[in-house]
Amino acid sequence: MTKILFVINPIAGDIDKEELVEDVQAFCRQHQFTAEFYKTSGEQDEKHLKEKITAFSPGIVAAIGGDGTVSLAAKLLINSSIALAIIPQGSGNGLSKDLGIPQDFDESLFLLKQHWVQQIDTLLVNKQLSIHLCDMGFNALVVKRFCEGDTRGPGAYAWIAMQEYIAYEPKKYTVKSGGKVLFDGEAFMITVTNAKAFGSNMVINPNFVIDDGLFEICILEPFPKTSSLALLYRMYTDSIDESVYTHRFSVREATITNHDGEMTQIDGEPLELPKELKFNVQPKSLKVLLPIIEEESEE
Repeated sequence: MTKILFVINPIAGDIDKEELVEDVQAFCRQHQFTAEFYKTSGEQDEKHLKEKITAFSPGIVAAIGGDGTVSLAAKLLINSSIALAIIPQGSGNGLSKDLGIPQDFDESLFLLKQHWVQQIDTLLVNKQLSIHLCDMGFNALVVKRFCEGDTRGPGAYAWIAMQEYIAYEPKKYTVKSGGKVLFDGEAFMITVTNAKAFGSNMVINPNFVIDDGLFEICILEPFPKTSSLALLYRMYTDSIDESVYTHRFSVREATITNHDGEMTQIDGEPLELPKELKFNVQPKSLKVLLPIIEEESEE
């Protein structure tokens, strides 16, 4: 019998999880899975979850929540034989969308029964794990304000973004890789990622490959207010590369100097980090359950 440990964030996405737990228990009984649960509390979750994984020894750890819950579980599964299942129940659910995981609860739950396992790349940011994206500048500031607020959901995020945009000033960064300076100047924001889009579905890295041993540094330079709607349009239509204000570099390692000490966020968690950030790829370091896509037969 497959042993599955479910990690649940009770408050992710402002969704009541009690009924979800009952549905999960019924699903596991139906398919003869052995299930245990760990509910996050915000108090030493990484330590307690690690102890739970060691004691239970599951074949799959299923994260029910948002990007923070997924990141918590993933930290403890890097380079292990245990696979991660993502059951999206957060506000953004960015990584799950990029991986093609269904956003419907029942459909994502069924991946535990029928799936294939892909080994994806992850990133280290000053030795901290990033499984979706890390950025500094405008979006990181919005993430910080969002985390400080009491309201969840895309609407709250968009409202904060509009408020912060009015007075936001670009900051100075230097990007180096392979002994070369790739960028030195002001940027509205810099996003470092293996993936494609923010949880809001705005695409920052349209040609992403999540298991190629590389990651992308996506730079959005300062732009006039009159270009903001055009940039938003490009982000929602996979055409951000056509903007004159963007640059993207594919690398295996990089150092970014955040000269002004601007806010940084990793997978939805705002962090106070040193001004010098070192990025390194961890190739195919995390096993993830993905839906089986049936190929269309030729007539």
